[in-house]
Amino acid sequence: MPPDSRESADGAQRARRSGGDARASAATLILLRHGETDWNRERRLMGAADVPLNDTGRLQCTRVGEVLAGFGIDRIRTSPLARALESSRIVADAIGAPIESDERLVEVRFGDWQGRTYDEIAADPQYRRYIDDPVSQAAPGGETVVDVQKRALAGLQGACPGERILFVTHGDLIRTILCQFLSVPLAEFRRLRIDNCGLSAVAVADGRSEVKFVNMLADPSRAWDPVHWTRQA
Repeated sequence: MPPDSRESADGAQRARRSGGDARASAATLILLRHGETDWNRERRLMGAADVPLNDTGRLQCTRVGEVLAGFGIDRIRTSPLARALESSRIVADAIGAPIESDERLVEVRFGDWQGRTYDEIAADPQYRRYIDDPVSQAAPGGETVVDVQKRALAGLQGACPGERILFVTHGDLIRTILCQFLSVPLAEFRRLRIDNCGLSAVAVADGRSEVKFVNMLADPSRAWDPVHWTRQA
């Protein structure tokens, strides 16, 4: 990242803080799901697998980068998995913000289900138990959504008042984070739709929070696509 990118981000942050706006005391946490991969299209559980973006995913990242260019983002914190890291680099080129990696932002660890399609695991009795009770049940060798939410929220820590941080991470992590800020029971996390390159944002100040938007898309027509765990025609 060029040296002047950090200076530009610092300048934007100082400008917000010195403007006399009460909102400047809030830290803004902007959540971005990575762009599309071939495994998304194949309805295959990626988990901790290092799957790269496909061409569609790279285009999605370019488009969302154009949207984010006007957000005044100070820095980017990303999952180190390839699909998230590549997404963050494409966006960073558009907005001129530095990138840092955080292992706590990796996708749900799906254990024995990783790399398999939803159709392939549908016959597993444990899958039905997981769907019915994701809070206490996990994939064989995987983790529960309680574990996921705990590390995801820890990964959000460290934002300064007035700072805007872009977190590039994964769908289920974003769902669990939003459950916390929307007071949605964690067992209902799948009710929140988070598309590839969907943007959500939360402002946090003085122990209070406000969800600004959820799953905003640079190309909103995609919102009508089937969700990834349903069978596609």
